Amino acid sequence: MMMRPFLAPLLALTALPALAEVPTQADILQAELRPGWREADGRHFAALHLRLAPHWKTYWRSPGDAGVPPVFDWAGSSNLGSVKVHWPRPEVFDFLGMQTIGYRDEVVLPVEITPADPSRPVSLRADMELGVCNDICMPATLELGADLTGPGAPDGLITAALAAQPRPATEAGLTALHCEFTPTGDGLRVTARLHLPAATSPETVVMEPGGSLWVSDTEVRREGNELVAVAEMEPPRGTPLSFDPAKLRLTVLSATEALEVTGCPVE
Repeated sequence: MMMRPFLAPLLALTALPALAEVPTQADILQAELRPGWREADGRHFAALHLRLAPHWKTYWRSPGDAGVPPVFDWAGSSNLGSVKVHWPRPEVFDFLGMQTIGYRDEVVLPVEITPADPSRPVSLRADMELGVCNDICMPATLELGADLTGPGAPDGLITAALAAQPRPATEAGLTALHCEFTPTGDGLRVTARLHLPAATSPETVVMEPGGSLWVSDTEVRREGNELVAVAEMEPPRGTPLSFDPAKLRLTVLSATEALEVTGCPVE
């Protein structure tokens, strides 16, 4: 059965003792939009810089069943042709016995911007909805903006975050990949087999098919040099299943690195 991703945070919040003082967003989260620099080809790299109170965390783009994925709205921007958020390697957490994926204490999310008209500056406005958690979870909203004029200047924090993105799994020794797809009552069971040397710490595999499919947390096991990951996928209720194996993104997370591959050939 599909689990609503906000259920566990709500249960945690309602379990808070009645006399406890609930912190405010300002107590927990500070944010700024770092203006970054413009490349020779006209693209601009800026970043959303989030600072959290000690022990608090927020979530990755695919946060697990108990996490809350961030939502971005760029509608208030001008001269914005396209925008892409880059995600540095996240951590895997245990939240009330459930897996969540995200960042603790601080994260820099680089934003790659392509102007609609490269001869004009971009006025970037980012409205962001996200969840933040410690012993309790709470929603947060941010309104950030900057006028990106001129060439800007190099920013070491943005550069480091770009370098911390998942690297291609082939660079870590991936030699083969295939998937098996088994129909279930409501959707699909996907079994991915990656011929990949083992990491030195426990591995988590995240499957992202794109679109509106719900995806369960994966069950992961090792069979020698083969990493096997199994997940369930379901469409929204009343919606037919639409799934393209060529668009399936697999991310392998461990304590020291993240690996990524897109497309899973059908066995």
